[in-house]
Amino acid sequence: MEEKDLKQNSQNESSNQPNPKEKIVLKGKVSEALPSASFKVMLETEHEILAHLSGKMRMNYIKIVPGDEVEVEFSPYNLSRGRIIRRL
Repeated sequence: MEEKDLKQNSQNESSNQPNPKEKIVLKGKVSEALPSASFKVMLETEHEILAHLSGKMRMNYIKIVPGDEVEVEFSPYNLSRGRIIRRL
């Protein structure tokens, strides 16, 4: 039993990779509209990223125009691209 516990603890400690299910959510302002429902968004942290609309926003025909405040969701693997999940 103790050997299994030690293996599990060592695996948990050695995995410094981000969990793909944990999303990062930040607020920003749309600075430019691009083709294919893509947008350039200036985050509160002064970084500009490329973001696309989430599926629910497309299905419900929610329009985004430059100047809108939005919430953007990121994967921990690529922080330069995101998904717009809400217009504020």
